[in-house]
Amino acid sequence: MAASLSFGKSPLIKRIVLHILFEILYHNLRFDATVYSQINGRIGRLARFRLDKKGQIVYYLGVNKLRGEIMEFQRQDLHSAEKVLENMNAMNACGLRLTGSEGQRAYCEMLKRQIREMGLEVFEKEYRFDRWEATSSSLTVDGEEIHVSSEFPYSGLTGPEGVTGRLVEVGNHPLGFQKARGKIGVCHIKNLSKISSKVAFDMRKAVPETLEIEKSYRGPVSTVFVKTLLTFWSAKLAGMKGMVCIWEDMSEAMVEGQWLNFILGYLKVPMLWVNETEGKKLIAAAKAKKSATLTLNGFIEKDALTESFYTVVKGTGDTGEAIIVNAHTDGCNFSEENGGVAMLSMLSYFVKHPIKRNLIFVFVTGHFRLPKFRTGFDQATSRWLADNKKVWKDKSGKHGGYKVVAGCAVEHLGCTEWKDVNGEYVKTNDIDAEIVYTGNKVMDDIYYAATDGRTMLRTYTLRGHNLMHFGEGQPLFNKKIPEIALVTAPDYLCAVDKTGGHHMDKFNLPLMVEQIETFTKCVMLIDEKSAKELGKPQGYSLGLGKLKMKKK
Repeated sequence: MAASLSFGKSPLIKRIVLHILFEILYHNLRFDATVYSQINGRIGRLARFRLDKKGQIVYYLGVNKLRGEIMEFQRQDLHSAEKVLENMNAMNACGLRLTGSEGQRAYCEMLKRQIREMGLEVFEKEYRFDRWEATSSSLTVDGEEIHVSSEFPYSGLTGPEGVTGRLVEVGNHPLGFQKARGKIGVCHIKNLSKISSKVAFDMRKAVPETLEIEKSYRGPVSTVFVKTLLTFWSAKLAGMKGMVCIWEDMSEAMVEGQWLNFILGYLKVPMLWVNETEGKKLIAAAKAKKSATLTLNGFIEKDALTESFYTVVKGTGDTGEAIIVNAHTDGCNFSEENGGVAMLSMLSYFVKHPIKRNLIFVFVTGHFRLPKFRTGFDQATSRWLADNKKVWKDKSGKHGGYKVVAGCAVEHLGCTEWKDVNGEYVKTNDIDAEIVYTGNKVMDDIYYAATDGRTMLRTYTLRGHNLMHFGEGQPLFNKKIPEIALVTAPDYLCAVDKTGGHHMDKFNLPLMVEQIETFTKCVMLIDEKSAKELGKPQGYSLGLGKLKMKKK
């Protein structure tokens, strides 16, 4: 039985009406009621209550139709905002946490220590790879120092003496690179403006309904992936002494410290990033046929150590089924990657309140060195799935271990929105629009039901589209596991903060707390449904996707 109610802004009136309603339904008709509330103008968001034996209203997620149980949500058993902030600060104290770095190893030890303190066992797997790290860089033209925004990851190294060569504009294509053989190339990387976002995105739903995806998804992350992925493979074949890449149509503050592009192989050619102001100096120097000296110091650590690990929270039922919750541990600031902090909070909850199904919490490495850790063209979790076939099996029953019926990926929580406005990099919203992939309509409905009660919500859900699905939810999606995956993508996502502040000035703690609560509820709501009810992922949509909701 259901009733549609609107109580305005008065919590007292709402409580009185609810109490009377439930007295009638619960004591006379013996029904639990489902009440649809209107919260902050959002209609039809599921909110459920019941009366306990003392006649008090208790919030709960719903009635499990299969088991006839009331699933109550105990908010106090998630980490408090203070504890989340404490763990965020501890993560930041580890320093830069790029794949295989000392900072990443320290962060993993912090996570594993807290997991073990909960009484859980941690299962680890070590990996070895050749790790590239830059220690310093410089660029000079006629004795004038050119400010370097950042080094290009896994490009070449010069040694302290650097390399000197004539500057040559090369555009951004393999034929242009050939012009700089034996010279230093100057490459233009202009902010996206002409490639439609419909190629990469296909929206399912949005809250608020007026939220739209940018017609051309601009910014450093999207721009660099589009404009270097298919061309820069030829850089090492061109015989350049070095190359300088210019961020164009983006502010100096936005591009500072960007650790991009990290999904390319070892390019061998030493490469640097400069902002547009410095880039204009280089273009003028190239036209004047001047030379530059480029220095990129660093080292390659052979057989560097990194690891993935997981833990299992046993379910209360004997289902043999499991839900995966995953994120990666390598990152470069507060947002990339704080999924592990969120998972600690979720673990603390489910240790106290286990669900029927088993929960596998997976912390993977290699996101910032995908060429060495992914399988195929997938994300880093694909390596964990490939290496742990005795732990999990898909819904078809392949492999051994638990039958995984669903998954949740949690990445980049608590992000505010910062954009270039009239050439100045400023905060434009307390919430950067949450990008959430949902594997099918059922998972989409679960996600939005789990957002009930949010005071901060600015989100749109997507279907995997044209073989593109960003973030660590993609390996689950590609294994045909229904998933809900948060992968917010602010423009500072891959930016190293050279001040040492980890971009915490862009962090929204209350938002992160609400997002953790949302994904905890997602897991609980998933557990309400049978594997059959959860269904199969819809697979990738093809063609041009939707960037906004259809008008009703």
